[in-house]
Amino acid sequence: MCLVRYFFSKVVKWCTYNLCRINMFLHDIGYEKFNIGHGDTLIEPLHWDDEPFEAIVSNPPYSIKWEGDDNPILINDERFSPAGVLAPKSKADLAFIMHSLSWLATNGVAAIVCFPGVMYRGGAEKKIRKYLIDNNYVECIIQLPGNLFFGTSIATCIMVLKKSKSENSTLFIDASKECVKVTNNNKLTSENIENILATYEAREDKEYYAAVVANDRIAENDYNLSVSSYVEQEDTREKIDIKLLNAEIEQIVAREQVLRDEIAKIIAEIEGKV
Repeated sequence: MCLVRYFFSKVVKWCTYNLCRINMFLHDIGYEKFNIGHGDTLIEPLHWDDEPFEAIVSNPPYSIKWEGDDNPILINDERFSPAGVLAPKSKADLAFIMHSLSWLATNGVAAIVCFPGVMYRGGAEKKIRKYLIDNNYVECIIQLPGNLFFGTSIATCIMVLKKSKSENSTLFIDASKECVKVTNNNKLTSENIENILATYEAREDKEYYAAVVANDRIAENDYNLSVSSYVEQEDTREKIDIKLLNAEIEQIVAREQVLRDEIAKIIAEIEGKV
C-alpha cells in the first residue's frame, strides 16, 4: 500500500489541509491510502509511528520564519543536531530539508522543492550545506524554469537526497528551459519530465545541460550548490566574424568616400555656374 503523507507548518490554514484531502479524492486515492495531518512540521511533527519513509516528496513554504535558535531545545532535536547549527530564524528552508533527511530511510529518496537562495547563501545555511555534502547526502540538484508554480514566478530548484550513494559526487541538471508556455505560466510536459528523468538516471555530463561534480570540488567552491556554478550556459548570441566585419566596414568607408567625391564635384559645378 502506498501512503501519501503531508506535513504542514502553523502558517498553513485549515483550508489548505482540507484542499489536500479533496485533492486526494480528485486523484482517485482512497481514504485508506492517505494520512494527512495538520500541525507544525518543524516544532511538533506528526506521524512519528510511520517514519522512516522510503519516498519523500516535499514542497515546503519558501523562506518562512520559525523559532530557530530562539528555542534552545531545537539544537538537541535529532533532526537538526547532526548539522551542528539551526537554519536561520528568518529562513526555515534548510530546517525542512533536515527534517526530510532525518525521516528518510537508508534506502530511500527524497525530492524537495527549494527556494534558490538556500543553494548559495552563507552563514548557518552554508554550514548545513557543508554537512549535507561532506556526508554525501545530496544526490542531485535540478534547476527548474521560472513561473512554474502557482503564486510565484521564482525559478525554483529540486534537491534530491539519498542516504546510500555509491559515488562521492553530485549531479547538477539545468532544466531551466524544459517547459512550454501556457497562458502566463510555464508548464512541464511529459517530454520535459522524461528528458530530466533520463538525464538523472544516466548520471553523465551533458554539455549545457548536466554535470557530475566531485564533492571535493563543491567544497572548494564554498559549498555552493547553484546549478549555474557547474553547468555552463550555452552562448546563444550571434557569432560575429571580425575579419568579415572589418572588410565590410572598409567597403562602406570606400563607398562613402566615392559619394563624398561625387557630391564635391556637383557642388563645384554649381558654384562655377553662379
